[in-house]
Amino acid sequence: MSEPNVRIYTSGDQLPEGLMEHDFFHSPRLFLLCQQTPRLRPYMVTVQYKGRILAQLLCMVRRRSSWMPPYLYRHCLIQGIGCYNSSDDDDAMTVNELFALMLHAITDHLKRSVLYLEVKHLSQKMFGYRVFRDEGYFPVRWMSIHNSLHSHTPEERISERMQRRIDTAYKRGIVTDDVKSHEDFEEFIRLLKQHNRLKPKRYIPDWQFFQGILENGDGRLHLTRYHGHIIGCSAVVYSQRQAFLWYAAYRRKSYAYVSPDVLTIWHAIKDAHSRHYEHIFFMDVGLPFRKNSFRDFILRFGGKPTSTYRWFFCTIGWINRLLSWIYRD
Repeated sequence: MSEPNVRIYTSGDQLPEGLMEHDFFHSPRLFLLCQQTPRLRPYMVTVQYKGRILAQLLCMVRRRSSWMPPYLYRHCLIQGIGCYNSSDDDDAMTVNELFALMLHAITDHLKRSVLYLEVKHLSQKMFGYRVFRDEGYFPVRWMSIHNSLHSHTPEERISERMQRRIDTAYKRGIVTDDVKSHEDFEEFIRLLKQHNRLKPKRYIPDWQFFQGILENGDGRLHLTRYHGHIIGCSAVVYSQRQAFLWYAAYRRKSYAYVSPDVLTIWHAIKDAHSRHYEHIFFMDVGLPFRKNSFRDFILRFGGKPTSTYRWFFCTIGWINRLLSWIYRD
């Protein structure tokens, strides 16, 4: 097989025909959605051979800024390993080889314009280990949690105590449903931003991003209400028969007696189950500390924890070398 052609696209008008659509996180749909969202710039990396797309990888560059605490930088996020066209040719490149070409291309392209690159939600913990190492990335141990929705109902996976808590909240007047109006959407955005205002590590896209998810049918925006007040919300996206809870917020302290955090997560799980998705993944559970309150909270819904890696590359050489030494395994 002769040398394939690796290309990077930064504009929707330039995207080639034949791009794969089955994985939302690497699809042209998400590329166009990011392109229309302020502070987001998408990069589509492809490997092409004789006019055929062999692989594609969507990378999102986020612009981060804040007055309190003060910071201003850009970083690149890659969610998953990309999409690949299978081939029966004896000399066809492997997924690892194709991924190596794309990772090298985007790292080299962005190393002078972003602070760091991050690759997360890998399908297998050890996928591309040598590829990442060769490019100078270092791994950080992370936690991942998902709930199976196909073998047992959500009710069968929670404790009786949790079920009573849910039932009590509904009896007290909690209503869980979806964003249905412009007013609902504005309340959703307001709560999401308020909840994360003092969490500088948590990136929240502008409203155009969530509007695009809603309009394109790639996910749903859920709300938790109590006597007309929005006290919880979540954003779930769908890809390859899986549901992914991407963002969530709730007024846990102000309305503790009706458990808005529990009902918000519960509704997302129940809705995904009712739509016959196989699993629901919680996308940001955090580092695998011995004490992790959010991880313990999510596990109360009957999910399965797994250890995984997130890979990072800092474009400041001495910092990357230092972090590589600190996180050596």
